[in-house]
Amino acid sequence: MRLFIAIELPEQVRNALAGLRCDIHGARWVPKDQLHLTLAFLGEVDDDGVARLTGRLSRIHAPPFTLRFGESGCFPGRRRPRVLWVGLEHESRLLHLAAKVHAAVTDSGMALEDRPFSPHITLARIKVPRPEEVGIFLDRHLQKKLPSLAVREFILFQSQLTPEGAIHTPIRSFPLAA
Repeated sequence: MRLFIAIELPEQVRNALAGLRCDIHGARWVPKDQLHLTLAFLGEVDDDGVARLTGRLSRIHAPPFTLRFGESGCFPGRRRPRVLWVGLEHESRLLHLAAKVHAAVTDSGMALEDRPFSPHITLARIKVPRPEEVGIFLDRHLQKKLPSLAVREFILFQSQLTPEGAIHTPIRSFPLAA
């Protein structure tokens, strides 16, 4: 099964992020119920791997914390925008949690992408980019005040790809405790 580990966003935050949507040519907006903060993407994992992974993830100890939204942008850059995202202010507890999750994944015998963790929430993917539209969006719409995000758990999700888009199903949650 295709898996990822993420922080689920509360309804208030998802509503605020969905409220940023506007008409950008070629943009495919992430459905509101699919918005999340990915800690690690795993890809295909067999049942034995899931068992090893959940055992290791359940041993992670980290305190709850609060995140605030920060700068926003696009990947790979404003000249050829393909992904619109909203970022989060630097929070060392998020980085520590992500490092512990990454260690649990590799200790389970799975490989991760070889790039640094960059905390963000993907808002849209753009097929035919028009940089000027994206620039206007980033300059105007993402200046809005977004609610903070209380992080109390992280979740192992299954992602099923369908012609209509991905369906994300929680497999197991892992609460944070001091």
